[in-house]
Amino acid sequence: MPVSDAEHRPLVGVGVVVWRAGRVLLVKRGRPPRMGSWGLPGGRQEWGETVFQAAVREVAEETGLAVEPLDILTVVDSITPGGDGPGGIAYHYTLVEVLARWVSGEAVAADDALEVRWADPDRLDMLDWDKTAEVIALGRARMEARAGEGA
Repeated sequence: MPVSDAEHRPLVGVGVVVWRAGRVLLVKRGRPPRMGSWGLPGGRQEWGETVFQAAVREVAEETGLAVEPLDILTVVDSITPGGDGPGGIAYHYTLVEVLARWVSGEAVAADDALEVRWADPDRLDMLDWDKTAEVIALGRARMEARAGEGA
């Protein structure tokens, strides 16, 4: 049976760059894609949900933290080769990266996170996807600019 076009459209995901006292929140993913890799908390945007609502929900589900979304940082394409999809693509996400600040709670691995940690943004050698480090650097610059503006 042929697969419809609707089944092979990119999914919208939300990644969240959460800052607390100069450190960035990382999660070790417990599900594909990138299972076992360190990255940003996040996941699929749900029907009827804004990007900021998705960011708040995903961080809470994965880590138990409450966060305040501050801004949209960038949009990143995440295309994982393999699988049965057209052109040999297993996953295709359009990731909206959100800048956020920690509000409350202690980070605990939950939902699809195997581990969580507050990382020094100068020591991100555990990351295996260059885009994650780029997004974190962009978030750091934006947070520093906000602090300089008194925000």
